[in-house]
Amino acid sequence: MKQFRFAFLLLLALWTLASCKSQYELLLASNDVDAKYEAAFKFFNEKKYNKAASMFESLSMLTERTERDDTVKYYWGLSNYKFKDYYTAEANFDSFINYYPSSPFTSEARFLRLDCLYRSTYRYELDQTPSRKAISEISEYIREYPSSTHMEECRDMLLDLNERLDRKAYEGAKLYYKMEDYMASRVALRNVLKDNSENQYREDVLYYIAMSSYKYAKLSVPQKQKERYLVFVDDYFNFLGEYPESKYRKELDTVNQKVQKALGRNVVETDDSSMSERKFAKERKRIEKNETRLKKAGITK
Repeated sequence: MKQFRFAFLLLLALWTLASCKSQYELLLASNDVDAKYEAAFKFFNEKKYNKAASMFESLSMLTERTERDDTVKYYWGLSNYKFKDYYTAEANFDSFINYYPSSPFTSEARFLRLDCLYRSTYRYELDQTPSRKAISEISEYIREYPSSTHMEECRDMLLDLNERLDRKAYEGAKLYYKMEDYMASRVALRNVLKDNSENQYREDVLYYIAMSSYKYAKLSVPQKQKERYLVFVDDYFNFLGEYPESKYRKELDTVNQKVQKALGRNVVETDDSSMSERKFAKERKRIEKNETRLKKAGITK
């Protein structure tokens, strides 16, 4: 008897659930514009965004070219946005903007579309094609709507996206350094700054350029070390010229002292009385000239 009662209650619950579901599905498939419109906003206000999106989508086919159409299409996109389906929401907003460029909802739809593009990007290690697209669209928006209330948010998005691109370029080049391919590392790191001199990791890039030069020289055959150590000193002075108070300063100063000893010169102190870049360049030319003279005379050191 108890088993029968339990089975009856279970069937009743399932029937009630199925009945509720069928009412929603029946309404979704109906042509009752008023009922669907009311239900769509009811779901939206109750934060049932997935159901609201489906109802607005179904409703949009019935409100085409009517007074309600821009409202329905906007809230269709907004429901997907609230549901965090940013890919679909972006497509909805893009279509809405093209259909209704003068709607009261258009201004907000433009920004929400950008936010969808931004939220659809990936962390810096992954493909940055979506980031580049978002940067282009956000930059265009800033140019066209300089008085937008969302300007600060747009600038924050641009900063974040550009930081990802900068870091991807920097980390990709630094990978050669980690692999101990120091010649390739220096070339790749220099190319990072060649492509974007304002890379947010410029200090780190210049540090690794200098360290790549040093380690490449240190691992070279003795006959090549002097000229390659001179490359490091060039990179060292370039670094100091831009970042005299850098966190890397102490380490690079120590490396430079080792290099000066390897070049057979007195250790150069790296304070205000240190040899200037101009004096160094003059000294380097003297060394190179002397080496050329010895080579012509058939003398090797």
